Amino acid sequence: MARGARYNPSVPQAGWKAKVGAGGTAFHSSCPIHMRYPGSLFLLGSGLCLGLVGTALLMVKFLGIAACPLCIWQRIFYLAYAALGLVGFVLARHGARRLPAVGMAVMSLAGAGVASYQVWIQRFAPTITCGGRERWWEAAVGWLGQRMPLLFQADGQCSDPAWEFLGLYLAEWSLLMFAVLFVLAAVIFLRHPRTVI
Repeated sequence: MARGARYNPSVPQAGWKAKVGAGGTAFHSSCPIHMRYPGSLFLLGSGLCLGLVGTALLMVKFLGIAACPLCIWQRIFYLAYAALGLVGFVLARHGARRLPAVGMAVMSLAGAGVASYQVWIQRFAPTITCGGRERWWEAAVGWLGQRMPLLFQADGQCSDPAWEFLGLYLAEWSLLMFAVLFVLAAVIFLRHPRTVI
């Protein structure tokens, strides 16, 4: 660049390459991957959720840890988050990111609510049943379990921690993961303030 010349980000300079993303936006080759590939954060969220569900299924199979109705509800919210992430990945190429991000945030908050309730049961109220007075929780899980037992079969007790790692129960780890997923959804939403949907 000549001395005294002002830097123009729209004009490629020596030593770097410009890449064109959705909407014709030019990105520096050293830009973070989520800026060069707008759907990457959506894929990250989906992959994380699918990995968590896969891990849960492996724990059922190899460690004999039975899932409870509240565990199944959390699994449902993980899968819903993953599905919205895939939708967001497709829409991100067309500049539509906010609506899927909002849906992902809602799913993470709902999952965190269920996980928090299970943590409360396990830590402070082990005599309370999974659904309490709201029996439809368990009825809905039973209906799903009959149709897709691999994913939604619930044989465990919500008050049973079943497994502990680094001093935290599975429900507490799940609550932590939902918090991470909410932050990810918020980052996706806030990184693109000019996006309408």
